[in-house]
Amino acid sequence: MSDRSFLEEITIRSIGVIDNASLEISPGLTVLTGETGAGKTMILSALNLILGGKSDSALVRIGSERLVASGRFRVANNLASNFEDSGAIIEDGQVIITRSVTSDGKSKASANGIAVPVSVLTALSEHLVEVHAQAANIKIGKSSRQRELLDRFGGQEIEVALTHYKSSLETYQELKSRIAAFKKSIDAKDSALASLREFAAAMKKLNLVAGEYAEIEIEIARLSSVEELRIASQQAHEALVDEQTGALTTLGFARRTIEYARSKDPSLEAIFSVLSESFYLLEDANTTLSSYVESLEADPVRLDFLEARKSEINILIKKFGGSQSHEDEVNELLRQYAVSTESIADLEGGDEKLAVLEKELVNVKKVLLMSARALTDSRVNAATSLGAKVTTEIQQLSMPHTAMNIHINSPDYTAVKESDFTATGCDEIVMQLSAHKGAPLVSLAKGASGGEMSRVMLALEVVIAATHPVGTYVFDEVDAGVGGKAAIEVGRRLHALSRHAQVIVVTHLPQVAAWADSHFVVNKNSDGSVSQSDVRAVDGDERLTEIARMLAGLEGSQSAKEHAAELLSLKR
Repeated sequence: MSDRSFLEEITIRSIGVIDNASLEISPGLTVLTGETGAGKTMILSALNLILGGKSDSALVRIGSERLVASGRFRVANNLASNFEDSGAIIEDGQVIITRSVTSDGKSKASANGIAVPVSVLTALSEHLVEVHAQAANIKIGKSSRQRELLDRFGGQEIEVALTHYKSSLETYQELKSRIAAFKKSIDAKDSALASLREFAAAMKKLNLVAGEYAEIEIEIARLSSVEELRIASQQAHEALVDEQTGALTTLGFARRTIEYARSKDPSLEAIFSVLSESFYLLEDANTTLSSYVESLEADPVRLDFLEARKSEINILIKKFGGSQSHEDEVNELLRQYAVSTESIADLEGGDEKLAVLEKELVNVKKVLLMSARALTDSRVNAATSLGAKVTTEIQQLSMPHTAMNIHINSPDYTAVKESDFTATGCDEIVMQLSAHKGAPLVSLAKGASGGEMSRVMLALEVVIAATHPVGTYVFDEVDAGVGGKAAIEVGRRLHALSRHAQVIVVTHLPQVAAWADSHFVVNKNSDGSVSQSDVRAVDGDERLTEIARMLAGLEGSQSAKEHAAELLSLKR
């Protein structure tokens, strides 16, 4: 898994029933088990916060001021630039993401100790973790989610086709908007042309420069206060060089006195250094001040020119600008002036120019149609492959006769409507199931029970994970509604998924827990809390005892232990 990121450790404090806990998570398949209400889901709530999920003060443990959730992730080398572009610095191949929420709902986030917006965590999570709770089974019934899964499976081929399509769509929409605006401007082109020409002539005559207004104001302020500045700087100069009371005179005397005495006490050396440095700094300041005094010169002609220039700029802003600051208005006028020649040319071209633009639109639409068709073709190819592979996975999950078909509903590209072009293409993705050979195809949202939907979701993830770069998959009781042999097969496929990515599962099923590479048990104290010592990794006999408890609902059952040992032997 060197090419994938994964979660190394998660630390939790004051979340729900959990007082404090820290889990070191290994690559492979990790399961979390424990009694109902022991806080297994709170661990996933903490992970959700780390990944930029919505903060909720109700998660803060009663009696605590704040909750803190922290996750340490190992980041794949090829993802480092994505993180740094988002403002998260990678150190030693790791990033530690921390999220805190106070009891009054205030939230803070940081990445490797640097404060970041929560939106950054959301962006980073796309590269780190894919979370599947039971709600994900509802989402998979939606066409938009099915499209996302298909596009993920299609990988670079679909990504390139989609990028080309989006670029073509943007070009088409921009040109359409330009034509619409052009048609509107033609109706009033005479007045628009007159206004544009007047504006362009005024700007050319004034020869406005960016940043000029602020510089004029500074120079006017200086020239208007020459005498005040002269008096102030002269007084400051005299305060430095006066033979009796000047700062340089006094400081020079103090320096010479200490210079003589320092040979008798080395501790005076530091004081002498400070006095010397201060003396030289004051000397430099005095030299600069003298130059400044000499440079001060009244220039009424220059002042009159600047006042007139400022007035001309203000008149231009008042006539052609808005109500922003003078500097912003100057920048906006310069921007408008930069495109005024093109705007005038557009208006002067009239119907001839419109005909050229509409001809260009025809060509651009041809490119858009080609890119939309190419995207559809890529999705059709990916759908055939994905459907076949998911069917194989489903049939290994105790649904031996079930098959998946992925249908791409696309418009007739010879008579495509404007509304068919969406931001993600012209296709509607429909995932369908067939219960047995010859059975009708039924849409995924209508044709599967909760347990079957869980297995379909798992089958999709097992197939997609082989090509998709997400490093960690989290399943929160995704095995709900599954039991018996099907549960064993769910565990087997989760274990298969963990060969490509880190997998973390919250489960009540011993048939799933038996496949784990790492097993954590969450226990409650008598007061209902969960502390550090109550979240522990189990192995050997302890793990056998936990799986027996999950099987029998009680501890110490010999038959349950024998069954647990049999389950654990399946992984070998």
